[in-house]
Amino acid sequence: MGKSSDTEIQRASQLLKLLGDPTRLTMMKLLKSHECCVCEFVEIFKMSQPAISQHLRKLRDIGLVKEERRGQWVFFSINESHEEFPFINSILINLPEQDESIAELEEQGLRVSCQ
Repeated sequence: MGKSSDTEIQRASQLLKLLGDPTRLTMMKLLKSHECCVCEFVEIFKMSQPAISQHLRKLRDIGLVKEERRGQWVFFSINESHEEFPFINSILINLPEQDESIAELEEQGLRVSCQ
């Protein structure tokens, strides 16, 4: 086994450890088809804003998600140009869709719209 193979295994292990958290894995699945802001995640996960921000920071720090500020809101989306995106996507496509979470937010009038 060459060094690059060891490095790839190590990298995959780190990514899987990060995504081993159910909240972060669900966030990634949501972000695959929807941009979301922190306040929306607070409602979806029923967690505090600092807890949500910490999860997002871990995903952002390794480049899996990107953020874009629009006015007072910061929107997060999945970074499809990340070198590990095909690997991550192969996991995400096998997970159940999370569209009902977004639909519930819309019904409750809690979906942030910046248009």
